[in-house]
Amino acid sequence: MDIASFDDLLQAARLQDQPQRLLFVFADSSVPDDATPAQKEQYARGEGGELTPILCVDKTPDQLTSFSALVQESTLTGKGWHVVFVAAMADQSAFLPDNKDVDLAFQRMTQMIKYGTIGSLLAFDRSGEPLQFGAA
Repeated sequence: MDIASFDDLLQAARLQDQPQRLLFVFADSSVPDDATPAQKEQYARGEGGELTPILCVDKTPDQLTSFSALVQESTLTGKGWHVVFVAAMADQSAFLPDNKDVDLAFQRMTQMIKYGTIGSLLAFDRSGEPLQFGAA
């Protein structure tokens, strides 16, 4: 199934044979202090910059009704963000109540974001539009 929207993601997760857990890593965008004037200008146009993971949340597909509900819930944290990265995994919480697998998955995701190796993650902007990142 092609995932072209957040609703597609929810539908795909709900159709899986095994229950799914959706992992969300919210990231803020900024320009580094040592950025060149050209990089700062590019960032001002909405291009470039660097992403910093700031918040991790896991949900089952049944806990989510829409992207706007996820955004609204995220505002309660008081943390601003520009991009949310998403991955899915089989929900083992019935068997692993301490969620070590979820914690490890979040560690991998945050490292992927920090190093720019995000090709296997879905990404959405604050309006719910899917994002694709090109090579730097």
